[in-house]
Amino acid sequence: MLAGARASGDALALAHGVESKALIDILGEPMLSRVLRALSQSERLNSAPYVSGLSPELLTQASGGISAREAVSVSGGPAASLLGAVEAGLQLPLLITTCDHALLTPDMVNHFVGEALRNGADLSIGLAAKETIQASYPTTKRTYIPFADSPMSGCNLFFVANPNALKVIEFWKKAEQDRKKPLRIARRFGLITALRLLVGRPSVHKAFRLISNRLGARIGVVVMPFAEAAIDVDSQADLDLVKRIIANGAQK
Repeated sequence: MLAGARASGDALALAHGVESKALIDILGEPMLSRVLRALSQSERLNSAPYVSGLSPELLTQASGGISAREAVSVSGGPAASLLGAVEAGLQLPLLITTCDHALLTPDMVNHFVGEALRNGADLSIGLAAKETIQASYPTTKRTYIPFADSPMSGCNLFFVANPNALKVIEFWKKAEQDRKKPLRIARRFGLITALRLLVGRPSVHKAFRLISNRLGARIGVVVMPFAEAAIDVDSQADLDLVKRIIANGAQK
């Protein structure tokens, strides 16, 4: 699990007076503990989760007594942290999520991992369709990728099946450096692939086939049927929504 923050710090954590977003209180428990519980109760995982980006002391505070292990933390962003953990001996396959996935449930984990294993891709990515999200939460603001068949929002769920998937993580690491320079990112894909993605606006599965061909690793998409899978805690508005959902009993 990724629980680090950018070097500039996390504004939401600062606003709540805690050292890490993982420690933000959600109805009486640290946010990280909710994610750990969902992972530990899933039938798809057979060992305690690893957490990257927290000191042993912060991990103890944020875990809420749920078993978790410290992974090697590497500066430079999520991709660098993942690669560093694998280089330090973390074994594949790996399910990757984030400490702010406060609405994660065992059912979501079971569905995502099951579909990732079924599709046989080197790397699987969880996405949710705009219509799925807005049917339940019409006013929530999410970032959508405008695919031809349906706009999609990320779910902070990744399944790294084998070493070939690390080609994509290496690309992600380089692209993170250019996250505010889309033309540079496009050039990394190559002109033809970039034009097909930017101008052709393919369907979600065709888009990832194009990216897979360019990067030399098969990337699969798992379209999640859970609106809550796309709601992470990036802002105070997100946090307020998450608390309302939990308080109303939509998430246990």
